Amino acid sequence: MRLTGKWNKQTYQLVRKLGSGATGTVYLANSARGQVAIKLAENNMAIASEVNVLKHFSKVQGQVLGPSLLDVDDMVTITGTYPFYVMEYLKGTELIYYMQKRGPEWVGILIVQLLDDLKRLHQAGWVFGDLKPDNLLVVGPPARIRWIDVGGTTMMGRSIKEYTEFFDRGYWGLGTRKAEPAYDLFAIVMVMINCYYPRRFEKQMDKPILQLKKAIYSKEALYPYREVMVKALQSKFEDAEAMRKAMIQAMSRGVSGHSFPEKKTPRPLRHQVKKRKGKKTSNLVEIFLFISFLLLVYILYLFGQMM
Repeated sequence: MRLTGKWNKQTYQLVRKLGSGATGTVYLANSARGQVAIKLAENNMAIASEVNVLKHFSKVQGQVLGPSLLDVDDMVTITGTYPFYVMEYLKGTELIYYMQKRGPEWVGILIVQLLDDLKRLHQAGWVFGDLKPDNLLVVGPPARIRWIDVGGTTMMGRSIKEYTEFFDRGYWGLGTRKAEPAYDLFAIVMVMINCYYPRRFEKQMDKPILQLKKAIYSKEALYPYREVMVKALQSKFEDAEAMRKAMIQAMSRGVSGHSFPEKKTPRPLRHQVKKRKGKKTSNLVEIFLFISFLLLVYILYLFGQMM
């Protein structure tokens, strides 16, 4: 299907459907600029709201947080006129697949980066709202999270207009749906959990906080961040920057080797002591090398951001 804007006369060749939501359908298209993403809708107000958000994203401390806005126009057909906007087409890997492929050491690195972006968004007066892996892509190198759907973005202080139950603190009975930083920080924790429970799960207990704690403590890769995650679930962080710093501290504490749960083992016999000491030393070396790798990757990421 070929689409030509009524006002700007730009022509786009629709290739395939990328996804759909409450406010419209997104298509991949070819254009004079190359491949782009086009969102078509029936509601002018919904399109106007999202366009406004994308314009604000481009002004957040000079950094584009979501897709770049390229064009806004109307499509005229025999059945009526439909508004659309054109945005940058981001090529990347879905967050959950990226985590499964690259390994657990990337959890902290990517979440720290996402929190830094949220800090800028919140300072500009917006809350992302519908924050979930489906709306996140990892692009690069260097590896960087980009947001691909801003339909749920809401001005601070208003009611969240779009949400997905699993990531919504209201669903879990752990807060309201008021647009505030703590709402997004709760969703960040649920994104981390979803990376290790891809099928998600439903609320099953009278005290859902206990269910979520159990999910966190059951995954060794999440254990270093358990205190940070539980604190965010209970809306105890003042802002995204406070949670970001706590995540960095949790990453660095791993060097001590005390971030993972200690397993109780029988007291060794005397003739086993030397063997156990050698094994303990080997484990400490492995932990040190793992954390060194983690910090090296994060330093390389920061260096890539400055280039």
